Amino acid sequence: MSRRPVPAKAGDRSRLEVMFDKPQLLGALFGHYDQNLVAIENRLGVYIAARGNKLQIEGEALAAARARDVLTGLYNRIVQGQDLDAGAVDAVIAMSAEPTLDGIIRADASDAPGIMIRTRKKTIVPRSAMQIRYMEALAGHDIIFALGPAGTGKTYLAVAQAVSQLIAGSVDRLILSRPAVEAGERLGFLPGDMKEKVDPYLRPLYDALYDCLPAEQVERRIASGEIEIAPIAFMRGRTLAESFIILDEAQNTSPAQMKMFLTRFGANSRMVVCGDPKQIDLPDPTASGLADAVSKLEGVEGIATVRFGVADVVRHPIVGRIVEAYEGGG
Repeated sequence: MSRRPVPAKAGDRSRLEVMFDKPQLLGALFGHYDQNLVAIENRLGVYIAARGNKLQIEGEALAAARARDVLTGLYNRIVQGQDLDAGAVDAVIAMSAEPTLDGIIRADASDAPGIMIRTRKKTIVPRSAMQIRYMEALAGHDIIFALGPAGTGKTYLAVAQAVSQLIAGSVDRLILSRPAVEAGERLGFLPGDMKEKVDPYLRPLYDALYDCLPAEQVERRIASGEIEIAPIAFMRGRTLAESFIILDEAQNTSPAQMKMFLTRFGANSRMVVCGDPKQIDLPDPTASGLADAVSKLEGVEGIATVRFGVADVVRHPIVGRIVEAYEGGG
């Protein structure tokens, strides 16, 4: 590598060395044309030089330590066979400012259970500090409210946790729901039968499922009733036991719909309610069932509330900037 050093921040300077025992994996760690190392250098203000299977890091002491931890975390992901894209690199760099990063590195290591969700197609680790808290809540609470903007992983992680529990046999069914079109669910003007009417509005849930399970398993489990994807209106009058239940786009429910949904909760079940309180499509945005439920239930035993912000967006970095621009503009 022959890159010019990035100026370090003011403060005590440090030179650290990190060694990796599988040199054949360093190409993936460095990235195409060393793009991963360049990203770490630019974000943390350090200089990284390769010497065989060793990396030497120079810069302000705290930044150099963060860079070492980031490189260790990324390397451990590669050892586990996980993909290392630009989003993963950015996420680990962002998390390096959190005191929980050591936990993420241990989670990536093959000899520690850590914080992760295992599905048939992939192992998912948190990409932001708030995702750590969310994944802990998914594993330990009966009902979870996940609030925040698009791209923070609210629905995706909930579906992944649900698939993981279905595979493990800790639940018998996976039930995914969301309001169709709007809280009133006026679908009559759309062509086709009921499935054809509502499927486009449930597509994000299907997409998350197919990302966690092979397609043939998704289809087979839907056909057998192990996985059910339906509008919230279909939940009325039911008691959902031995189930993992997810409500997406919950900000578009009315208080009555939300109460109906929450009271479907049955024995040995888990329920996740996802929504963005700033993206309400109801005629009266003040009548959101999500805001009403959180105000009434936050702090109740067995119920967790996790709030994501713009900084937790884990899609392409431009998505976070778009969300921030819209929120800042009112």
